[in-house]
Amino acid sequence: MSTQRFDVIVIGAGQAGLATGYHLAARGMRFTILEAHERIGESWRRRWDSLRVFTAARYDALPGMRFPAPPHSFPTKDEVADFLEAYARQMALPVRTGVRVQSLRRADDGTVGYAAVTDTDVFEAPQVVIASGAFDEPKIPDFAADLRPEITQLHSSAYRNRSQLAPGAVLVVGASNSGGEIAFDAAGDHETWLSGRDTGQMPFTIESRLARLFDVPFWFAINHVVTVRTPIGRKARPYVQLHGGPLERVRPSDLAAAGVQRVTARTVGVRDGLPLLDDGQVLHVSNVVWATGFLHTYPWVDLPVIGPDGWPMHERGVSAVPGVYFVGLPFQYAAASHLIGGVGRDARYVVDRMVAASRGGITGAAPARSQTGWE
Repeated sequence: MSTQRFDVIVIGAGQAGLATGYHLAARGMRFTILEAHERIGESWRRRWDSLRVFTAARYDALPGMRFPAPPHSFPTKDEVADFLEAYARQMALPVRTGVRVQSLRRADDGTVGYAAVTDTDVFEAPQVVIASGAFDEPKIPDFAADLRPEITQLHSSAYRNRSQLAPGAVLVVGASNSGGEIAFDAAGDHETWLSGRDTGQMPFTIESRLARLFDVPFWFAINHVVTVRTPIGRKARPYVQLHGGPLERVRPSDLAAAGVQRVTARTVGVRDGLPLLDDGQVLHVSNVVWATGFLHTYPWVDLPVIGPDGWPMHERGVSAVPGVYFVGLPFQYAAASHLIGGVGRDARYVVDRMVAASRGGITGAAPARSQTGWE
């Protein structure tokens, strides 16, 4: 197993890792970006077929490159994946694909540095950026194992289209945007139920003319008003991180028109091998799609930077452990932090601190603050 050394290791080549790479290159840092998938953008390509992003293309730029689409269009997931791939190529970023980090720990030689261990190589650097995202491990309730074995079960991250479903009714559990869009799609040729709390809806559809009038102030608000520095931002942050947002594209009226049977009762268990709702209903379905979100876990990070709630401990991406940083977390600084067009500012902030730390200007350490509050 060979060892390679750099100034910085970036883990993850999604929009966060690539934006970080752009700013590192601009500051003359010697770095590498490690991507677990064989192709840049693969995590986008694996989403459901009909997915389009919820921000217009004019707000989907990365540092130094606009999104190549009409400004008021909403790119498909494959267009986003291709954009990320083209961005890495255009910016000549040193991305190594098919390299999954098995462990991130302190370097063995006792120096102030870190080792990202893969199956074949060890990458060492005094500074590391974790840009792997917070949506890796699907969250599925334990009682799912008690459903009848003939019931087809999928997490929303594995759903592509209706061809994966068995004949018969479908229950989609979780009624935020992912669940709503998947239920709408499934209803094309299946009796479909959508279970979960009412998440509300945006006051207008995101593709309407009215939305265009509000998109500039809305984008300004989620970047500069709803932040960790403001009372409204600090109040909104835990909700944004832990709950699904209001329906944006597929609305309750669309679901009703498609024939989706909407129930606000939660799916809480199993009775006779079938899904049980908290109002006592038992649903006779042949398919269950779990649009129940993701666990926030970093089992491969062997450093004291993850809080007991599973979220990274940081202040604007700077952890309490000198040399360890995060980019691309939900609400890292602002409500837009995890969006394609929102990661650039956070990446620049983190890289500025990394450069200062490498020159001895600051330590790079921050108070131990978890993503959801002070520890």
